[in-house]
Parts: sequence; C-alpha cells; structure tokens
Amino acid sequence: MKVVLFCGGQGTRLRDYSETIPKPMVHIGYRPILWNIMKYYAHFGHKDFILALGYKADKIKDYFVNYDETISNDFVYSNGGKAIELLSSDIEDWRITFVDTGIQSNIGMRLMRVQEHLEGEEMFLANYADGLSDLHLPDMIGHFRRQPDKVASFMTYQPNSSFHIVRMKEDGLVTGISPIANSNLWLNTGYFLFKQEIFDYINYGEELVEEPFQRLIGEEKLTTYRHEGFWQAMDTFKDKMLLDEMQAQGNTPWEVWSAIDKPLTQPSYDSPAV
Repeated sequence: MKVVLFCGGQGTRLRDYSETIPKPMVHIGYRPILWNIMKYYAHFGHKDFILALGYKADKIKDYFVNYDETISNDFVYSNGGKAIELLSSDIEDWRITFVDTGIQSNIGMRLMRVQEHLEGEEMFLANYADGLSDLHLPDMIGHFRRQPDKVASFMTYQPNSSFHIVRMKEDGLVTGISPIANSNLWLNTGYFLFKQEIFDYINYGEELVEEPFQRLIGEEKLTTYRHEGFWQAMDTFKDKMLLDEMQAQGNTPWEVWSAIDKPLTQPSYDSPAV
C-alpha cells in the first residue's frame, strides 16, 4: 500500500527553531521526524512513499539523494576508511516518489496533485508527517476493511492534558467545567487511510478535512480509529523539546521497529492539535 506524506508546510510555529529547513526535516535526536515516520510505515511493510513537497523541497530531496546509511546503521570501518561494510540498511528497499505540489497548496490540493501516482491503488495511506505514534497500523487497516461502504478513515487520540473544557452561556455565565480527559474530546492526528473514491469528494482549492470530509460525513462514509496508546505532535518548539527529551531518555514508543516490549510512557503535556 502506498503512503502519501504531506511535506510541504512551512511550519511557522517552529520558525524560532530554524528557518533553513522544512518542518519534516526537523530532527528528533539525530534523525528527521520524516525519517521516523517513514521507518514506522516501512516496519509494517508499506515502503512505497510519495512525498508531497512544497516549502524548501530541495532540502528533503538533498537529504535522500545524499543519504548516508552509516548514520543510522551499524557498520565496519577498515582500510583507513576506504572500505565500509554496512551491517544493516535502512532504506535500500524503499521507493520514494518526490512531487512538487506547490508552496502555497493546502492538504487537499497536495493530495490532488499526487493523484496520478496513486493509479491502480485500491486504497492508500497518508500522513501529515509531523506526529509520532505507536499505533499498530494493521489494526487500523483491518478496522477500515471491515467497513466496505466507507471511503476514508483517520486515527483519533484523546489528549492527555491538564486543561479543562468550559461550558458557558452567551453572557459568559459558566454552566460546567470538566477535565479534557473526561470530555470525550478526540483529536485528528493526521494518520489517514483512503480509498480512491476520496478524489470524488475534493474540489479544486478545498482543504481536506473541511469541505471533503463534511461531504463524507453527510453520506456516512467517514470513519475513525480510536488510538489509546502513544501519539505526540511536533507542532511547536516546545513539542520538539519534549520529543528530544524522550529520545535522550530512551523513551521512544514510536520506534515500533525496534521496541520489543518497550515500556510506554505517554507524557502529560499540553500540546496544540494539528
């Protein structure tokens, strides 16, 4: 199954960290978040990627064209560096299609601009490329396949936050207040699964989760998969600091490719939704 990764956003809330690289190339530890997301999908056997590029697309292209396998793999160095023997490989079996979808395009337009590269696919995966999770992907796919009348699905997550939901009247009189965890509020995490019919619901210029999703809702063709494990967006510099700290402590539940019975620690952190 092909995987569309939306890599064209400018990441304005991360500009204080760096204005020289696009958001998907911001590192967690010593690897870009984009690499982590691709590694996640590859772990579950989905290794055919379509990168919907935009802002600073050259930085993403350059990273892969000049990819150094020794950064992420064990190797044997000999003969003064003239011989390097890799003991494992990351991306030798990945297929990556790079598509310039425009600097100002929204998610809906980026998806439309890669449509030709999805011909023949009964269904495909897509991702905002700015959030990490330990979601067991086959479970979500199985959930979607058991609903043959549905066109799209996405992963939802209940925030672990100390904030409270407030209910009030027009004049500001508070009628109720409760923790977010008790509010039945679920976030769109940007982990999507689509059938080809999704393109019948998108008109030129439309944002994916606005008009197209409203049409799907009206026809009862949109479903969601609730995930109660780990998910963390990297939307701000504070988010990056949190993920860097987790990485430094060896608390990396999103590394499903190497986490065998790794203990899960979901941080209590008030992060804005994607």
